[in-house]
Amino acid sequence: MKRSLLGVCCLSMAVLFAVSACFQFNDPDWYFWIPLYVTASVVNMVNWENPPDSRTRKTGRFAFWLGVLLLVKVSVQGFVHGRDGFWSLDMRDRVVREKFGSGLVVISMFLYLDTSNNSTHHPTRLRLAKYGMPILVGVAYGLSFVFFGFQHKEMRY
Repeated sequence: MKRSLLGVCCLSMAVLFAVSACFQFNDPDWYFWIPLYVTASVVNMVNWENPPDSRTRKTGRFAFWLGVLLLVKVSVQGFVHGRDGFWSLDMRDRVVREKFGSGLVVISMFLYLDTSNNSTHHPTRLRLAKYGMPILVGVAYGLSFVFFGFQHKEMRY
């Protein structure tokens, strides 16, 4: 059966978020991050297989707002502790990795919620669905590959 590009992207993000949840068990604040990644993974997995419904949209909104909350938390934490700047991509630092992860969830859930709206025939929403998720997948897997391939041995906590 032929899958759409959006479906393949949703499956790719579901896998990435599930793997990210597995890496959180040694994190001191795992109780924030595991629910975030698991919820985002479930929403993307359901979106891959089924059309959006009200329960999945509610779950997506929960993941979106939890992601926003955690993005603000780690941004403030990084600022207070004088860590890398907000736009830093130095993934060796835990704060940067957490900003990256929560940012991916926020963008993924935003794209899901925007395109799952009842008025999906609007051209802007169709472009977001068509181009937003593939770009997100490319950035997410690209930066993850660079980090795990070249930098993960030099991690800072």
